[in-house]
Amino acid sequence: MKLDKLQELKQKLTNERDFSKIWLYYMDNFADIPEFIEQHGRRVQNKHLDTVVRKTCQEMFGRKVKIHHDLTIYIAEHKFFHGPFQAGGRIGGFIYFEDIRVGLIAVSADYPPTDAVKYSRFTEMAIHKSGFGFNPQDLN
Repeated sequence: MKLDKLQELKQKLTNERDFSKIWLYYMDNFADIPEFIEQHGRRVQNKHLDTVVRKTCQEMFGRKVKIHHDLTIYIAEHKFFHGPFQAGGRIGGFIYFEDIRVGLIAVSADYPPTDAVKYSRFTEMAIHKSGFGFNPQDLN
């Protein structure tokens, strides 16, 4: 499987206003393809992304929710992270490009899950010389 469509995903992530189109592109071209999951990238732990997922879900649902998240995959060649998670029983996932510091979170709006999905695109921004913060954009 060629990963050339990751460049198009990155472009959609930075330009597309309809977050569902970004997420569907990711699901259709990557996440729903077993070869992608099985052959590309390696498992990593990234506490920063764990924090972003937790805090963004807290903002999405207006309260703290328990996050189960232990399958982050990193494709170094493309500086791309992705992975599933559960937020208070809701199914979710995220994508993140390290080089442009932009990502997207998608999580089921309801529990038990329905077709309704909440999205949040986030961008890291420098907050001081030694670190970065994040800015959830356009929660919907």
